[in-house]
Amino acid sequence: MKRGRIGKLDTFFTFTRQRSTQILIVLALFYALFVSVEIPFVFRTVQEQPSRLPPLVRHPNGVVSGLILNDATFDSFLYQSACRVGRELWAELKSGNAQAPVSKPDNRSRPCPESIWVSGPDFLGRGSSMVIPCGLTLGSHVTVVGEPLRAQRKACQFVMELQGLKTVEGEEPPRVLHLNPRLRGDWSGKPVIELNTCYRMQWGTAIRCDGWKSRAGEDTVDGLVKCDKWIRADDDDRHAVETKVQWWLKRLIGRTKRVTVDWPFPFSVNKLFVLTVSAGLEGYHVNVDGRHVTSFPYRTGFTLEDATGLTLSGDISVHSVFAASLPSVHPNISPQQQLEFSTRWRAPNLPPFGVELFVGILSAGNHFAERMAVRKSWMQHSFIKSSKVVARFFVALHPKKEINVELKKEAEYFGDIVIVPYMDNYDLVVLKTVAICEYGVRTVSAEYIMKGDDDTFVKVDDVMTQARNVPYSTSFYIGNINYRHTPLRRGKWAVTYEEWPEEEYPPYANGPGYILSSDIASYILSEFEVHKLRLFKMEDVSMGMWVQQFNRTKPVYYLHSLMFCQFGCVEGYITAHYQSPRQMMCLWDKLQMQRIPECCNMR
Repeated sequence: MKRGRIGKLDTFFTFTRQRSTQILIVLALFYALFVSVEIPFVFRTVQEQPSRLPPLVRHPNGVVSGLILNDATFDSFLYQSACRVGRELWAELKSGNAQAPVSKPDNRSRPCPESIWVSGPDFLGRGSSMVIPCGLTLGSHVTVVGEPLRAQRKACQFVMELQGLKTVEGEEPPRVLHLNPRLRGDWSGKPVIELNTCYRMQWGTAIRCDGWKSRAGEDTVDGLVKCDKWIRADDDDRHAVETKVQWWLKRLIGRTKRVTVDWPFPFSVNKLFVLTVSAGLEGYHVNVDGRHVTSFPYRTGFTLEDATGLTLSGDISVHSVFAASLPSVHPNISPQQQLEFSTRWRAPNLPPFGVELFVGILSAGNHFAERMAVRKSWMQHSFIKSSKVVARFFVALHPKKEINVELKKEAEYFGDIVIVPYMDNYDLVVLKTVAICEYGVRTVSAEYIMKGDDDTFVKVDDVMTQARNVPYSTSFYIGNINYRHTPLRRGKWAVTYEEWPEEEYPPYANGPGYILSSDIASYILSEFEVHKLRLFKMEDVSMGMWVQQFNRTKPVYYLHSLMFCQFGCVEGYITAHYQSPRQMMCLWDKLQMQRIPECCNMR
């Protein structure tokens, strides 16, 4: 009996030891799993701070924005009609019924005329313009024979422009070269010739030739000065003063007074002239009546092939226009050439956890070249390639069916486009901004959300630094902020008193680049979904209004920095605006070589 009890006890302890061993093994496995998964999570949380947002929620909506757009959302006919048409277009695209038109043979590379001649009456009948089908190439030249007319008004001037193709709906064509002789001068009161370029309706830095030869220290263009000298009305007085001051010195060294220039201003009223613009290696050269007058270096925003049109306007009578030494092959401007379908440029998959920064980029449907340049430049940053930062293009639908077809293909291949299904319109760009907030809050659960444009170069690490320097749990709004800015009541960007009755806008950051804390973006989204968000036609002003509303319930830290450049680029930039595809690549190449933000400004 005793032995039986001892046997039972031995069996019990043996079973207990086996069960304990099994439990220890399970605990060990659980601990190993905890160490491999939880510890890195804790470490990341300590380093990157806990998320401001609820747990990550993703909607399997593919390339379409999760923002809900329907008639009930808006009380404006413009919004309702644009969203209704957009839904129909997108449904047609999804069904596969929308097909791009088959390319015709004459749309492909084809021979082009090596020279073009247009008489004065024909030129006037064509709206004072001439098409240069294949643009220009090295050695091409355009000659205009005409005469300035006596103006009825005070000014007497004419404008000759080499223009590019229209690339954006509602925008004027880019000015590849703007040549403006002013016979009676402007504010200076002396004859002057001004040269400039205009990209995305923004003028560059002008070169003004007012009769003095360019300084010796200035850069030349193919060895020629930017401005040659001509006789000015005050030349005699100036030489007389110099003669009195330097008379003894000139006598001692044996120099005699001599006239070095006897050329008058190259244009006179009712006097025939022959003006030739030629394309050199470094820039355009302008000759009048066989004499060099000025040279203008190429701006990297344009190529010679971009100059596909010539226009003349103002106080001028055109006798004839002649273009020669033109390229013989038409440049292909189709999306297929602009897009490089390589896996190298595809967006990485979204991470399973929230990200620190999300960058939403506003783009237009036909901006194939701009998006490709962004993919090849700053979107190659290691933070983006490693999915620590996520960047996406936000695009609405285009009126042309073939562009939408190509856009859908591009979005599905590269995985970096979010289509907001409404008909694109300048006054409705604000919807893309709300869609950026929705994607940043719901799809990627970002700590910080940035908005930019497809012609904005972003220095990603500096943007991260700006956001990280703000104390945690502080709501912030960072950018190039306008304070006490007044609405324009006239012109292209006019705002009526019905649209904005107040005399000042709230503080707002310029649209090409600004950063928000995620709680502000979440507030904007929630207000939109309950139909309380005011949608102003200027998206950057709208954002200033929304931040001001948020500021009433929770203080917002406003940080102003000129390094978020509104016009062009400055040394040490955080963002650079109005950068063409070529400039994007140039900025990226410089950043890779020098590791410092240096501009690709032209001479």
